[in-house]
Amino acid sequence: QVQLVESGGGLVQAGGSLRLSCVVSGSIFRINAMGWYRRAPGKQRELVARITIAGRTNYTDSVKDRFTISRDNAKNAVYLQMNSLRPEDTAVYYCNAESPIVYWGQGTQVTVSS
Repeated sequence: QVQLVESGGGLVQAGGSLRLSCVVSGSIFRINAMGWYRRAPGKQRELVARITIAGRTNYTDSVKDRFTISRDNAKNAVYLQMNSLRPEDTAVYYCNAESPIVYWGQGTQVTVSS
């Protein structure tokens, strides 16, 4: 059974940093890309950052120059370094893995206080 296990969320003051981790347990034949999404209260889920197996990245505009996504292909892991956090970054953050099937983690709460 495939599981994506996230960690690293928590409560931080504005301007602070957090690092999210997501590790895939179980076997996925081929992961083409991994990413981080978030859902803020009352809003739809949105893409935060995505990285392909070749290392190409894309970010939503609001996190560019503040967040960095990276991955370890050997460990089937993806990370999100979040710096200069803002209250509007408060959300549940989900990682996903794209193969022919899309897998999702359970989510980790990030709360940024002003």
